[in-house]
Amino acid sequence: MSTLAIRDLHVSIETEQGTKPILRGVDLTISTGETPAVMGPNGSGKSTLAYTIAGHPRYTVDSGSITLDGEDVLAMSVDERARAGLFLAMQYPVEIPGVTVSNFLRTAKTAIDGQAPAIRGWVKDVRGAMGDLRMDQAFAERNVNEGFSGGEKKRHEILQLELLKPRFAVLDETDSGLDVDALKIVSEGVNRAKSETDLGVLLITHYTRILRYIKPDFVHVFVNGRVAEEGGPELADRLEDEGYDRFLTAEATV
Repeated sequence: MSTLAIRDLHVSIETEQGTKPILRGVDLTISTGETPAVMGPNGSGKSTLAYTIAGHPRYTVDSGSITLDGEDVLAMSVDERARAGLFLAMQYPVEIPGVTVSNFLRTAKTAIDGQAPAIRGWVKDVRGAMGDLRMDQAFAERNVNEGFSGGEKKRHEILQLELLKPRFAVLDETDSGLDVDALKIVSEGVNRAKSETDLGVLLITHYTRILRYIKPDFVHVFVNGRVAEEGGPELADRLEDEGYDRFLTAEATV
């Protein structure tokens, strides 16, 4: 079992108005095989947590730590984090003109494993994963995310997840912009990856609808860069009924 541990994490960004603190002392532990959900209103720091784990240069870690089985993640470059088993599915996947999906996937697999996968087996794996995600095989020869719909971009993110087989996946609002059918297909892909590799999934979302398909073990409520409350799956149901007003009101009085 592997463990991703976040301890007293403080993160800021530089803006035109100066330094802006975003995360204000986050503690979170994820083990392989677990699915904690991070929920909260807009601007609460959920995506900042995701990008900090991945190593986005915009975010400055002021104090605290992120470790993977005791190894200092913050000391790793972005590619070293990927090779160590960390994966980020972005809320807004970027386009990469001039790079086909097939080349991108094989290059990424080669970089992570240290050797290129055998062509015949790799092609079979890619086609099988695309079929499971209801992706047209023609997408393999299209440029990465170029001209893709929102749902197609998210399916491509999960295609990467299934083929690259990380230890931990951070899903940053993967449900954003998905219709009901696409949400179900994407969720099935996440569940397949988890069942096949004992993947740990940090599921970041505003809403509970994805939690109908990807069942969380724990729920952490983010408000103003802090974990305001923690609980089991029943906490998500409470948020569905009550919203975040009580947390925002309590934070405003602090």
